Amino acid sequence: MESVTVLGFMGLGGQEIFFVALFVLLFFGAKKIPELMRGLGQGINEFKNATKDVKENIEKSMEDPK
Repeated sequence: MESVTVLGFMGLGGQEIFFVALFVLLFFGAKKIPELMRGLGQGINEFKNATKDVKENIEKSMEDPK
């Protein structure tokens, strides 16, 4: 349901989403799309881990005043 509100906010309808998906398929090809999505997922995981580490460091520094 969240994706529907984001797409609605951006003003994208079904036809626009179809054309974007078709363009991506034609531009990258069917074999490259899984590789691209895998790389995107790994990048998101690395970003989440980095933000988690920063948050833990901040919380740790707040607990142990030197």
